[in-house]
Amino acid sequence: MANAQEFKAAFPYQQDVLALPVTDLDVAVAWYSTHFGMIEVERRVEPVPTVILERDDTRIGFAVNGGDASQDGAAVLVRNIQGVKDELSSRGVEISNLRVDERDGQRYQVFSVVAPDGLCYYFHEPV
Repeated sequence: MANAQEFKAAFPYQQDVLALPVTDLDVAVAWYSTHFGMIEVERRVEPVPTVILERDDTRIGFAVNGGDASQDGAAVLVRNIQGVKDELSSRGVEISNLRVDERDGQRYQVFSVVAPDGLCYYFHEPV
């Protein structure tokens, strides 16, 4: 499985990768399940309605918390970034061009996705 693609970890842009702001949990579950290949693993109503989705042991959560989705999202560390890009594209996700970024002396192959809910995702893999 050398070419298997996977989500390895997710890091929030703001405060909590398990509480990214959305307005409708069911719409979020449907979109992220269909387009990111995630599955629902938890749902709660307190302190705010929240759903947790998972792929490859990486969890991302969505909450009806009044936050501004256009100012939030997650950096998703992956294995086989080209495979992830191809998979998401085949699922109908609009994706930015693949490029190389440098941060703290480390080079990463990256691409971005802005989901319909306004959340932004930065998929990255060390070069």
